[in-house]
Amino acid sequence: MKSRAQIRRYYHRLSRAWGPQHWWPAGSRFEVIVGAYLTQNTAWTNVERAMANLRRARVLSLAGIRAISLPQLEQLVRPAGYFRQKAARLKQFVAHLDANYGGSLRRMCARPTAELREELLSLNGIGPETADSILLYAANHPVFVVDAYTRRLVVRHRLLPEKARYEEIRALFESALSGGQSQKQHTRDTKDHTKGAREARVPAAHPPSRMSTARRSELAQRYNEMHALIVQVGKHYCHKRGPECSGCPLHRFLPSDSALRLRKD
Repeated sequence: MKSRAQIRRYYHRLSRAWGPQHWWPAGSRFEVIVGAYLTQNTAWTNVERAMANLRRARVLSLAGIRAISLPQLEQLVRPAGYFRQKAARLKQFVAHLDANYGGSLRRMCARPTAELREELLSLNGIGPETADSILLYAANHPVFVVDAYTRRLVVRHRLLPEKARYEEIRALFESALSGGQSQKQHTRDTKDHTKGAREARVPAAHPPSRMSTARRSELAQRYNEMHALIVQVGKHYCHKRGPECSGCPLHRFLPSDSALRLRKD
C-alpha cells in the first residue's frame, strides 16, 4: 500500500515539474512497432538514425518492410545494433501480421489485451518490455511498460527488492496508477505548477506526434506519461553510476540511508 501511494506521488511530482512528454514519437502504429524492436539493447539516438535510414529509403511501412530484401534491411537498421537479428525479426513480424490479420494492424490491435499480449510474447524477439511497448504505444492498451530505468528507480527508492520480477513491478505500477485523479484534473494541475518548475533544469520533451497525441483512455495515457517521465529521470538523473540525486525532482522521496549510499557511488 505504501509503495503504491509513493508511486502516485512520483507521478504528480514529475508531471508538475516537467509536463507532457509526447511519447511515443511516431507517425503511425507501425513506426512504433519498428521502434520497439530497434530500441532493444541500444540507445534511442541509435534508433533514430536507423529510422531515418528507413524513411530515406521509403520503406518505413508494412509494404516497405515486406518488399525490401533482408540484406538491404540489415544495412538500413545497422545503426541500431544487432542489425541482422532485428531485420529478421521485423520481417517475421510482417509475415505474422499478413498470415493472421491480412496485413491489418487495426485488426491485430483490436484484440483483447491479455490475448494480444500472449500472442506478441510468442513471437521471436519479443519479450515483456517490447510486448508492452507495442500494446501501450501502438495499440493504446492500458499496460504499463517496465524498463531498466523503472527497475533502477524502484530498487533505489526501496519500493521493491532488487530481484523483483518484471510482472511484479508492472503490477505495482498498474495498481498504483489505476485510480486517483482524472486526466483532466491532472492536466490542470500540471499547467498550474509547470511555470515555476521551468526555472529548474527540465529535460526536453519530444514534440507532439501523430501517435503521441492519439486518442486513448485516461488510464493508458497515465501509463504512457509515467513511463516517459521515468525514462527522463533515468537518462538525466538516476544514472547507473554517479546518480545526480540532489537535482532530481524525486530526491525528497529517496530514503536517507539510500541517498548517502548513492552519493558514495
